[in-house]
Amino acid sequence: MFYVQEDFSTSYEVKKSKFISIITPYKNFHEKYQNLKNKHPKSSHIIYAYRYLNEYNQIVENSSDDGEPKGCAGKPTLNVMQGNKIINSCIFTVRYFGGTRLGTGGMVRAYSSSAKEVMKCSTKSEYIEKSTITKEISYKEYEILKYKLAQNNIEISSSKFLTDKIILVIKGTKEDLEKIGIKSLVTKCYKETL
Repeated sequence: MFYVQEDFSTSYEVKKSKFISIITPYKNFHEKYQNLKNKHPKSSHIIYAYRYLNEYNQIVENSSDDGEPKGCAGKPTLNVMQGNKIINSCIFTVRYFGGTRLGTGGMVRAYSSSAKEVMKCSTKSEYIEKSTITKEISYKEYEILKYKLAQNNIEISSSKFLTDKIILVIKGTKEDLEKIGIKSLVTKCYKETL
């Protein structure tokens, strides 16, 4: 699976109708949607499709046709995302009507093509599952463990220094954690979305 870390956009034209597609990280969904509405008040439609992983490792997906005939805009865009194994991302397509009706088949092809174009130009990152682990260590173990974590690309997300021990919250892939001997301490899994 893959996701985008920044915005990418393309413009596609069919029979004088202009389709502007934008792919963005899902975390920006609401803000980006409002910005597009403000930036394109004279557009005919602003459709969207999104897919993201929830806290239970389930893919949540949805789409909107924004007044286009049902299933002709959002669903084809969502299909492009599914086919490219995109998660934690959303695609918006702004349509400016060009005066010629495309018909349902033509609209499906136009929205699909616009989504495919923005997929082609975007830089995608591979999704990597990481675990969050809480570990208690002594002060004398701290520097050695800190070095091992850095050598294995494991991040210390927080540290709590108490009088007799240190409580670390660390994040890393299962494989990287096992390399340094940390196995059964997983308290929560999360998906890295940057």
